[in-house]
Amino acid sequence: MKKFLAMLLAVVMLLALVACGGGNNDSQGSGGTQPSEPAGGNQPSEPAGDSQPSEPADSGEAVTIKVGGIGPLTGSTAVYGVATQRGAQIAVDEINALGGSVRLEYDFQDDANTTETAVAAYNNLKDWGVQVIYGCTTTGPCVAVASETYADRYFQLTPSASSPDVTDGKDNVFQMCFTDPGQGMTAANYVKDNALAAKVGVIYNNGDSYSTGIAQGFIAQAKEAGLEVVTEQTFPADTNTDFNVQLSACKDAGAELVFMPIYYTPASLILAQANQMGYAPIFFGGDGMDGILAIEGFDTSLAEGLILLTPFDAAATDERTSGFVSKYNELYGETPNQFAADGYDCMYAIYNACQQIDGIADMDNAALCDALIGVFTSGSFSVDGLTGSGMTWTANGEVSKEAMVLTVKNGAYAH
Repeated sequence: MKKFLAMLLAVVMLLALVACGGGNNDSQGSGGTQPSEPAGGNQPSEPAGDSQPSEPADSGEAVTIKVGGIGPLTGSTAVYGVATQRGAQIAVDEINALGGSVRLEYDFQDDANTTETAVAAYNNLKDWGVQVIYGCTTTGPCVAVASETYADRYFQLTPSASSPDVTDGKDNVFQMCFTDPGQGMTAANYVKDNALAAKVGVIYNNGDSYSTGIAQGFIAQAKEAGLEVVTEQTFPADTNTDFNVQLSACKDAGAELVFMPIYYTPASLILAQANQMGYAPIFFGGDGMDGILAIEGFDTSLAEGLILLTPFDAAATDERTSGFVSKYNELYGETPNQFAADGYDCMYAIYNACQQIDGIADMDNAALCDALIGVFTSGSFSVDGLTGSGMTWTANGEVSKEAMVLTVKNGAYAH
């Protein structure tokens, strides 16, 4: 009897084991004989926020870089800030549509062209979790913000703040635009090399560091090149509306060419008032003059013969430029100026540089700043964009690219 009970117990245990095994087998997917494993390997997946996130090259997942922009969206210089905001946005949308290993998240803050508001905007972006600073659009705010980013170790790329003070002593700040003195020197050499005039006058805004910087570079180089600077005329702000005193001084001094390193709004008034007094020298401007033909209500015939230095020609027929101009017109109903083009190129420069950085997903802002500095100053990094081909950067943050000289003919820019 005991032997029978023992055998019966053994049979019951055997049946139980078979039942358990069948239960495991039923829980598997069709055709499987082993429990399914987490996707991507034999180990369970790590929880979100693990200290060793996967690399884009390994996992196929894009790393998002937060880029914060700063520039004037309100006030008298809003036209420039809006252009840099829009140009950059088009580039961000294109980049993210590529579906590559890096995507950009973009937020743009208004600084109203004041240093206090610019610093406040920067602090807002820090609260947002910004990793790279794009801006500022204008020089004064950019100098203030650059001091902050240098101390906090954020990489900064400005589309249009062109004073050397922006980058001076700050290894983390780079420019997409020409420097002010360099632009002035280039203009003076062009006047000399092309025998445009022997006597030149200069009208500039001595309340603006951009205008003053270019003017000083031009004046120094013009004298070095043997040109006679017959008068230097100033005005204190872009809100000035009467330029008869400055124009009369240039006319009375016999200036055959008037160099005006100013923005296009006051330039349009100067051209109109020169026409009214019958004064018709050659007028020559810098990149801030780009956009004068698009001013609402401006008689473009007044700008006939105007010469300007710019890195961007919206009338160019290459695929990159024509595509950008078409998209900008579609979205905003107007032709982009060089501020928009510089903004577009900034985003592609940041994107291209980020793609070259190993381990970018693990980096805080300081590590990313150092890595981007390393890429930009490597000597092998270059960018082909709307405002230049093969653009490179020096260790002091200055961009190297060719300037174009355009002349207004029949209401349009021409080479």
